[in-house]
Amino acid sequence: MTTPTTLKLPDALKQRIDPLARAAGKSAHAWMVEALEAQATLAELRSQFIDDARRSAAEVDHGAPLYAAEDVHAYIVARAAGRAMRRPKPVKRPAKKGAGGR
Repeated sequence: MTTPTTLKLPDALKQRIDPLARAAGKSAHAWMVEALEAQATLAELRSQFIDDARRSAAEVDHGAPLYAAEDVHAYIVARAAGRAMRRPKPVKRPAKKGAGGR
């Protein structure tokens, strides 16, 4: 199903789109629909990435394990090369200030 809409483009943008669409073997309309779809997908992925990062940060704030980046990198490189390697161990967290009667 499609929904008709009107999109007013600046002349300069329309002039840029026409040759790009022709080069892709598409109508300007089809090219713009694909461009809008791609941008909507990117915006959704960006939003999901930010949501995931915020959730991960909250998990870390609540005690989830932390790993040294260089340990994780070495593990991934070794595994990608087909070498066996132990998984990285979490790093020790510094004691929270105020803990232990300080």
